[in-house]
Formats: sequence, C-alpha cells, structure tokens
Amino acid sequence: MTESPNSIIVIRSLSAAYVSRSFGWFGKKEIKPVLKNINLNIAPAEIFGLTGESGCGKTTLARCILGLIDYEGEIVIDGLKQDGFDPKHNIQMVFQDTASSLNPVKKIGWLLEEPLVMHRLGAKEQRIQKVDEMLARVGLDSSCKTRRVHELSGGQKQRVCIGRALMLQPKILIADEAISSLDVSAGAQILNLFRELRSSLGLTIIFISHNTAAVEYLCDRGVRLRNSNE
Repeated sequence: MTESPNSIIVIRSLSAAYVSRSFGWFGKKEIKPVLKNINLNIAPAEIFGLTGESGCGKTTLARCILGLIDYEGEIVIDGLKQDGFDPKHNIQMVFQDTASSLNPVKKIGWLLEEPLVMHRLGAKEQRIQKVDEMLARVGLDSSCKTRRVHELSGGQKQRVCIGRALMLQPKILIADEAISSLDVSAGAQILNLFRELRSSLGLTIIFISHNTAAVEYLCDRGVRLRNSNE
C-alpha cells in the first residue's frame, strides 16, 4: 500500500506473535506468529476497515497500534513513532462487549464524566456540560445521565461506550467488533453514528469487523487480514 505523506497512521513491516508455554511457566516456549510484515497507511478523517476470519490478527493489530503489546516493525502516529501506550490519549477504543466496558453500579452520567475526573480536566460544572454535550452527540437523551447500564438497550449501551471513548477528544477511534452483538437495526444506527462523528469531529476511525457487508458500507478503504498459516 502506497504511503502518503499526510497519513495519520503509518505501519511499516509490522510483525507480532503470541508467546506461550506448554505445561506452565517451566514448559517449552511456543511462538505463534499472528501478524507478518504488515504495511498500512491511514489518512486523517478516514474510516478504515479491517476484516478477516477469527484469529487472523485484527485485534492484535489494534493492540499494537495502541501500544499494548510488543511487535517488530514501526508504527508512526500523527508524525511520532509509537513507543508504548499513548499518554496523550490520541487513540481510544470501543469494544464489542459493553457489559465488561461499563460499570453496572454507576449511573451513565458518572461513566461519561469519569475520564475527565481521572485526568483532572475541567471544573465540575464544565465536566457536567461536556457530559450533556456528549450525550447529544451520540444520540442519547440527557435523562440517560441518571440511568444505569441495565436500563439501556444494547444500542444505547454502545452509544455510551462511544461517548465515553470520545470524552478525552482522541484523534483516532478504534471500533473492535462494535456492532457484532447488536441486531441489524441497532447496528445500522451505530454505523451511521460513526459516519456522523467522522464528519463532525474529523475523527479517524479504524473499524474492525468480520462483517464484510458492514465494512463495505461504512469504510472508505479496507484490507482483509489472513491467518498466518494461509
């Protein structure tokens, strides 16, 4: 894939493997290649699709971009070489499993405000205003602030997850199988929300899915990863 000087993400010759041991810590070390010699470039405000069968390395590539696992090769993000997890939070991730992403004890307003509190961003009044703005941006009524996770539909929960990921104003959002647990109608609404967010925020989105129809509908470009043994 030809590299553009305006790319917000550039991946060069990236390879990654899982390391495991048979029979516990003292067993023989086994190395299973997952990604081999990946080269990609993603433009600012592009929705880029990653598809492929289970085990082909889609989520592994996302974790490499986030700086969560070791790899060989080079990743450049917004002109800077990636070196571990991004402390500026320019990249955030939305997962398939909303149940494990959202604390069921807390109210939705608190869940959205928490990232701002953790990073000491803004006074209380400013944080509340940002929560209200984010609820509107992701298509939720302000009354959701006082509700808990179990009171929301699957689509509403995913909207909360997306809103929470955007509270720190990242430049890049990675959506990992974000619609796979939703029905067709709710999934289509989330895809349209991603389009709206790209348009309104100039957001770069990496959309990971085994659903090739969804990738073709949403994404400007995309690649299909193959299992390392293919």
